[in-house]
Amino acid sequence: MEPSPLVRPHSFVVRGRKTEAQQRAIDELWPTFGVDFDGSPLDLDAVFGRCAARVVEIGFGNGENLLTLAERHPDRDFLGIEVHGAGVGRVLAGIRDRGLGNIRVVRHDAVEVFERGIAAGSVAEILVFFPDPWPKVRHHRRRLIQPDVARILLHALAPDGVLRLATDWEPYAEHMIEVLDAEPGLVNLAGDAHFVPRPDDRPVTKFERRGERLGHAIFDLAYRPAG
Repeated sequence: MEPSPLVRPHSFVVRGRKTEAQQRAIDELWPTFGVDFDGSPLDLDAVFGRCAARVVEIGFGNGENLLTLAERHPDRDFLGIEVHGAGVGRVLAGIRDRGLGNIRVVRHDAVEVFERGIAAGSVAEILVFFPDPWPKVRHHRRRLIQPDVARILLHALAPDGVLRLATDWEPYAEHMIEVLDAEPGLVNLAGDAHFVPRPDDRPVTKFERRGERLGHAIFDLAYRPAG
C-alpha cells in the first residue's frame, strides 16, 4: 500500500549563495545530469539510460561522498537529492571534471521525492550522512529522521536494500536509533540499540573531519528491511 502523503516541517532551510562557477555548471550541465521533479513517478531506467542497482543520497551537501562513491562503483547508478544550489553546482562540475556518467541530481525536498517519485522496492541503498541535527529542542520536529519518514524510506528499499546513516551529533544519533529501531519493518544490522562500525567504503567528508576536530564521536547506523 502506498504511504499517505506526509505533511511536516521541512528538515532544511535554503541558504547560501552559488559562485559564478557553480551557476555556470548548473546552466551548462543541468540538461544532461539534472532531473526536474514535478511530483510524478521517476523512470530511473530512462533517466540513467540503463537498468542498474540504484543508490540515493539525501542531502549530499558539497557532494564529496556522492562523487567518490560514483567513481568507485561505475556499475551502480547514484541519484543525489539536494536543495542547496551551491552543492548542486559543485556536484555537476564534479561530474564533468571526473567524467562520470552514473550520477543524476534532483533539486527538491527529498521526502517529497521519495513519497511520489521513487518506486517501491527499487533502491539498493539510501544514504543519509551528517544531516542537520537541529539541536534546539523547539526544532526537533524538523529533523529528517522521524517515524513517518522511516516508513517512506522503507517503502523504497529493495528487499535486500540497506539504509545507511551517519552523524557526529550524539543526541541526534540517539534519536535516529530510537526512531529506526521502533520501526517494525526495519532491522538494525548491529542489533537493537547498537551502532555499526564505520563502513570502509564511506568516504571521509569535510563534515566528518569538522566533527572530529570538535571532539565529536562519529555514529554510523545501518538497517535492512525485515523479512
